[in-house]
Amino acid sequence: MKPTTLLAALSLSLTLANAADEEGFVPMFNGKDLSGWVNANCAPETWSIKDGVIHCTGLPTGALRTEKQYENFILECEWRHLTSGGNSGVFIWGSPISAPGVPFLRGIEVQVLDHGYMKHADPKKPRWFTTHGDVFPIHGATMEPHGDHSGQRSFPSEERSKSSPEWNHYRITGNNGTLTLAVNGKVVSGGDKCFWRKGYLALESEGAPVEFRNVRIKELPSTGATAADSAPLDQGWKHLYNGLDFRGWKVPAGAEAKWKTSNWNLKLESTDGKLGEPLWSEAELGDGEFIADFQILKTADLNKDYVGLCVRGNPDPVVIIGAGDAPIVFGPDKVKLGKWYRVRLKLDGNKATATLTEPQDANPQTAEGLIKGSAKGPVGPADLGQPVTFANFFIHE
Repeated sequence: MKPTTLLAALSLSLTLANAADEEGFVPMFNGKDLSGWVNANCAPETWSIKDGVIHCTGLPTGALRTEKQYENFILECEWRHLTSGGNSGVFIWGSPISAPGVPFLRGIEVQVLDHGYMKHADPKKPRWFTTHGDVFPIHGATMEPHGDHSGQRSFPSEERSKSSPEWNHYRITGNNGTLTLAVNGKVVSGGDKCFWRKGYLALESEGAPVEFRNVRIKELPSTGATAADSAPLDQGWKHLYNGLDFRGWKVPAGAEAKWKTSNWNLKLESTDGKLGEPLWSEAELGDGEFIADFQILKTADLNKDYVGLCVRGNPDPVVIIGAGDAPIVFGPDKVKLGKWYRVRLKLDGNKATATLTEPQDANPQTAEGLIKGSAKGPVGPADLGQPVTFANFFIHE
């Protein structure tokens, strides 16, 4: 075979191989609405689509995730920040709802960070982040990082991302617990032995407007991820707090100055020591589960009740953190001031089971009690006269 003929044959072979590699990709957005995606914990207006471009306002901090879980795949997307220093990310193999005490899903984050963010870096300290495609586990996930790294955070081998408002291209490959990121055409970072290795995919809102387009995925054959290797399945969780305002809540008359929205936090700034009416959700719960995260301020009075959770419209708390009287009480020795905790309350008829955990669901403590009142009604945090910061209110029937 003549050299020119051989080169032509090789070129055709490579073209066919590349074409075959591109087959099987499907768009993850229909270009019109957010069908196939779940607003995990943001406001309704945080995420929108116009002319095929996914727009995120950046407020509040939170995530838009897929309805289904993915195990092995190739995910491609283009992204750009609309302001200098913008922060965002793509979450891989994530949880269905935010992790305890944070607005983020537990999983592996592929960071989407604009160069302007480097002004936050201290040149006198060791490098702890870059703006060119860091990959790292967050809030209970784990990973063995590739290449140059700090802890479990994989740093990119090259600086390839472009500044706002230019578009960047990510190609993320996840297969059998190994994750790699290609930035604008070249693999630069990743990790092995990711845990979990099956879960939800998500786009992140974190303080600044960002856009995504041409988001597509090609699923690869399963490598047998078990339930233990996978994120929990969504149980139909509904988030109650949108991170911006009190839509979906009924603020007690005269208590408007006590309750404050603060991004993903909802704060009770009560300092008079007097009991007030609960902050009730418009949504109602019968049998099902209610999740609420809380942080007791370091200035709280240790000799009083700290936190109370009310259900089914009964203003008497079913769960109290402190020294008070309720069907379920976790004493002051069970918590520390200034630390985040999560209460997961399961209701079954008149039986209530509460589990108190620390971040990453550590050190679970469980207690049971009997509740009174209606079979169904609103839920919400009590006003026990002390300042408390709440977050991550979820229910499911």
